Amino acid sequence: MSAVVAIVGGRPVPVTEVDARESRLRAGARAAALPRPGTSEGRQLRRWLTQLLVSERVIELEARRLGIDDADAPAEAELLPDTAARLEVGSVAAAALQQRLARALFAHLTRDIVMSDHQIADYHARNPLRFASPIYAESGWYTAQTVPPALPEVRQAITEHLLASARRQAFRRWLDARGSALVQLAPGYEHPGDPRQPDNTHTH
Repeated sequence: MSAVVAIVGGRPVPVTEVDARESRLRAGARAAALPRPGTSEGRQLRRWLTQLLVSERVIELEARRLGIDDADAPAEAELLPDTAARLEVGSVAAAALQQRLARALFAHLTRDIVMSDHQIADYHARNPLRFASPIYAESGWYTAQTVPPALPEVRQAITEHLLASARRQAFRRWLDARGSALVQLAPGYEHPGDPRQPDNTHTH
């Protein structure tokens, strides 16, 4: 049996899958930006790829358990419209959400999340100009609004913003929890941020 990087739900993830993912990356357009193989940063890249692979396995297992397929998956841009959204959900989850099945599972798991009137009003009170429309000047330029709009004018925009954020956070927490329950990582393939592994040099 070939070496494994992890066990997910009792099934091995062979190191050859990490090798294949890394090879595809190094053959791609951004190869020059990747760390050299065999370096500390190169090993961290392989740990990150392992996290992505095991997350995909977790998603597949849980989707099968819940009877979810990818037929009604939302578009990736709907769930991750910008860089801030990708940072909020985390790099591994963001990469996993490139897959239709992951997005369908995201939609299923977060479908019952709602925003209360209190949450919406509180956000508006703390960020009164967040969704204020800019002012058009005769010169053709737009200037920032200085008068906060009334809550009813921006309620829909605030609701959509808060709901999207809450869904991303819920999915990330779910993926972390299911990963903790289903995944066993092999030595050398610990999470990149695990302080116990020697290549983690992140400090505050």
